[in-house]
Formats: sequence, structure tokens, C-alpha cells
Amino acid sequence: MKEFFLSDCAQNENQIITSTFVVVSKQVKPKKSGDPYLALTLGDRAGHIEAKMWDNVEEAIGAFEQEDFIKIKGLINKYNNRFQITIHKIRRLEDAEVDFGDYLPKTTKDIGELWQTLAGFVASFRDPHLKALVEAFMADPEIAEAYRTAPAAKTLHHAYIGGLLDHVVSLCRSCDLLCRNYPQINRDLLLTGAFFHDIGKIHELAYNRAFTYTTRGQLLGHMIIELEMLQAKIAQIAGFPGPLKTLVEHLIISHHGHYEFGSPKLPMFPEALMLHYLDDLDSKMESMRTHFERELGSEAAWAGYNPSLGRPLLNTAKFLAGKPDVEKQPDDTSVAPEPEVTKEKTEPNPATAVNLFKS
Repeated sequence: MKEFFLSDCAQNENQIITSTFVVVSKQVKPKKSGDPYLALTLGDRAGHIEAKMWDNVEEAIGAFEQEDFIKIKGLINKYNNRFQITIHKIRRLEDAEVDFGDYLPKTTKDIGELWQTLAGFVASFRDPHLKALVEAFMADPEIAEAYRTAPAAKTLHHAYIGGLLDHVVSLCRSCDLLCRNYPQINRDLLLTGAFFHDIGKIHELAYNRAFTYTTRGQLLGHMIIELEMLQAKIAQIAGFPGPLKTLVEHLIISHHGHYEFGSPKLPMFPEALMLHYLDDLDSKMESMRTHFERELGSEAAWAGYNPSLGRPLLNTAKFLAGKPDVEKQPDDTSVAPEPEVTKEKTEPNPATAVNLFKS
């Protein structure tokens, strides 16, 4: 049984731990000397952590692969105000040795309550066609189960079991509030867009061992998958208006808001524009929340660089409480220098100024 989780890092700083993790990513990189080292991202239900293995690497390289479960012995310390593990020993685990529930993060919210909240929004629809369409999806047992379980993204936001539903319910609440301020918005159409905008994630992402892309998801992406799902359900609803179908399709394909973020079309009517901005806002606010959550063990007001947002983040609660700054704040283009290679210290990940955020 797994006893140490990544949420326990602060209590074990500068100590040797023995624990089990899932390998989220695996890379073999060269040291300054040219010899290889292992650069890993390890995960459990509490989150992810960067890990390096400097010694006895040759025998470890072929011992496990990405998405395998491993048992490691190593030192927990901090670099640039973030926890990391320097691995001393490592071995692959068989599936029978692990409890899968220990390795994937899961929403702390009640899934049943979130689903009922979503159903409540749909029940309030006045448009009979949109109501019938969304209810057809919610009544499909396979879709409903996946919708309640899937993450909303691989890493960037709501990347946990139940994350898709959590994100959509939060987005629906924001849509509902904004419709009160902008009465010209078609509330039913906007909420329908919120329900469908990421539903293809249930097929785009795999989430049994770690969060990865399925082959279909990698080749098509969730928006194409969503259009296919939409076509299949609308074909079963008699008399669904063609123009309304076109609007829902546009909500789906434009919700990323920018060509460079994967939208084949820009938002071209008010509901589509509002969906894009509210989706983007909810995604970024969740990214900030989880970033601060990962830094709970730190006393510093600055929480470090967030690569997806392309900036360092300030924890205002800690700042107002008079918590100390770190010695040097990274700017948007800073790259940490490579340290000397030792057993106790790992090389940092270079900071990047490119905004990688895409919901």
C-alpha cells in the first residue's frame, strides 16, 4: 500500500523517501560530460513532480517505460522553490502490486452533485430542440459515465479525474451569470456550447494509468470528434433545425478563439465569443489555482514561473501577509543556469516565454 504521496513533500524535505509512482514522462538526456541521465516526471493522485537519476543510469534506462509504475528510493529537495526527487534506486512494478486509485488525481468535489447541477441547467432550457439534444447525450449511459470521469486536459487545466465535469459546471455558472448582464445573449445556446465544447475529450484522452492522448485523439483532436458525436445524436432527433445545428457546430469549432490555438474558425457571433472568453478564463483560473496548490509548502509570495501562462505568479494572500519574496524573480524570458551535476542537485527545466496555454 502506498504511504507517501506528493502532498507529503513539505514534511519530507531533504529526506530520503521510498515510494511508488506512475511514470508520466521519460527522457534520456546528456550530462555536461556526455554521459546519459534520466529526466522523469512522476505522478500520483496528489500531482506531479520532476525527478532525475544521475548514477547507474545505463542499467535503469531499459528497465521501465513511460506509463509504467515504478518504486524509487531518492532524496526530496527543492530547486527554484519547487520540489524534486533525485533518484538513487529504481525498479519497475507489476500492475498487481499497485492500487490504480493511488496514481491519478481526482476532483475533491462530489461527482453526483456536479452532475445534478449540470442537469439543473439543462432542465432550465426554454428551447425544446437544444434541451432534447443535450438530454440525449446525458441519457446515453456510455457518454454519461465518461463525461463524469474524464479529465478536461492532459496537463494544462482540470487535469484530474472528474475534471471535465468540474470545468463544464464552473463554465455553466459563469455563462449563467454573464447572461444576466447581457440580455441579448441566447442563454440556451451559450449553455449548449458550454456542454459540448470539450465533450470530445472523453475519446481524445486516455486516463487509465496516466493522462495521455489516444491514437484517435492525437490524429483528430476533440473538436472533430465532437462534430461526429453531434451528427450522430442529431440524426436521432426528429425535426432538429438545420440553422440551429450550424450554430452549435460553430460554437464547437471556434471555442479556442484563435487559429494558432487550433480553432479552424474565429468566434463569429456573440454566444461563440462569450463561450471562448469564459472557457479561457475558467481554464486559466484553474491553472493558477493548481499552481499555487503545488507551492503550499513554500513560504514565498512568488510561486515561480508558470510555463502555460508564460509568466511568474504572485500569491496575493501570502504577499499581503508579509511572506518573503524569493531572492530573484524570473521574468518572462529567464532561463535558469545549468548547475554542476551532483547526486544531490538536479538540472532545472529551462523556462520558456512561449504561452502554451490552450483549453
